[in-house]
Amino acid sequence: MSQSGTLILIMSIAVLAPLLAYGVGRWLPVPLVIFEILLGIVVGPDVLGWATGGELTEALSHLGLAMLIFLAGYEIEFDRIRGDTLSRAARAWVCSLVLGLALGLVLASGGFSKAVCIGTALTSTALGTVLPLLRDAGDLRSRFGSVVQAFGAVGEFGPIIAMAVLLSGRSAWQSTVVLVLFALATAGAVFWAMRPHKPWFANVIAKTLHSSGQFAVRLVVLLLAVMLGLATWLGLDVLLGAFAAGMITRIVLHRASPESAHEVVSKVEAMGFGFLVPLFYIVTGIEFDLAALLDGGRALVLLPVFLVLFLLVRGLPVFLLAPGDLDRRDRRALTLYASTALPLVVAITTIGLEEHLLKSSEAAALVGAGMVSVLVFPLLAMKLRVGTGRKALPEGRMQGSEAW
Repeated sequence: MSQSGTLILIMSIAVLAPLLAYGVGRWLPVPLVIFEILLGIVVGPDVLGWATGGELTEALSHLGLAMLIFLAGYEIEFDRIRGDTLSRAARAWVCSLVLGLALGLVLASGGFSKAVCIGTALTSTALGTVLPLLRDAGDLRSRFGSVVQAFGAVGEFGPIIAMAVLLSGRSAWQSTVVLVLFALATAGAVFWAMRPHKPWFANVIAKTLHSSGQFAVRLVVLLLAVMLGLATWLGLDVLLGAFAAGMITRIVLHRASPESAHEVVSKVEAMGFGFLVPLFYIVTGIEFDLAALLDGGRALVLLPVFLVLFLLVRGLPVFLLAPGDLDRRDRRALTLYASTALPLVVAITTIGLEEHLLKSSEAAALVGAGMVSVLVFPLLAMKLRVGTGRKALPEGRMQGSEAW
């Protein structure tokens, strides 16, 4: 199929997936991304063979991943998660990294670079996938939601930093200098964003919000492009730039025009979740090496092993270091949310394949485990939250459509 035909097929899947999620969701709230990935696998080369990856879909997929991480960065409210909660989250992730690298060395038979790929993938959290679930469940602004944000933000940000330091090909001091330069540039952007903006700035945002000008949306896209370009120029992963761009955008919009910020972001979310993010998940399904996974042998055994390791490496430190004001059910739910992994697993395994550090079967097992974690862990977490008596699953007929 041509690239244009593949794109039409992908967008058809993007339309079909929410309908399936809504229909199934009346009985079981399955995350939307599962349908997007599974349908991608079905039309991919290992099943129906209707679609294959190409330069166009690959570029749009990378942009979709960047948008997903950008929106995750935007959602973080650091004024609510700083202090002891953020400190606990950082310590939990460091413990996860040590444990992940140790187990990675065992699974990689002593190969350090391969161990870094496996170990950092096991420490990641799919914050961009979890936050929409919390928002739709009415939990995002609760105390529990702020704790998930803290642990999820570190689980999203930490692996990107670890990959930049450990797999950049630079020496430790060179990697440190590059990260410091990026941090200084980001701090400068934050300082600019926090400065009082002139009244005309807010006026332009308000006057163009419902016109073809769309100044604020264009500014958001520019900020994202600048931070992606800066990360690329410094030889860092673009996801680091995307996450930083999300944090900066939140500051800019809420400082310049707080009354318009929500509407501006809703437009960006429409662009992201309506077009780019589904592309990332569907292309992930199309490029998933199902044949390598189902070929039997080690790959098929590794999938449940990796799934358990997500809970052990990422989940156990989170459970042990969770804030003391969470009861036992909330700690378990936090553990499950924090152990949910997929976007960064896809990004890390892609790097591993490109650098010939991972076998195709190993990458498929990791990504497959991430897919199962997205399907199972949030569902179990929501069930636990329902048991606490607080709103976790949407009620009534909207349950299926809002549980994405």
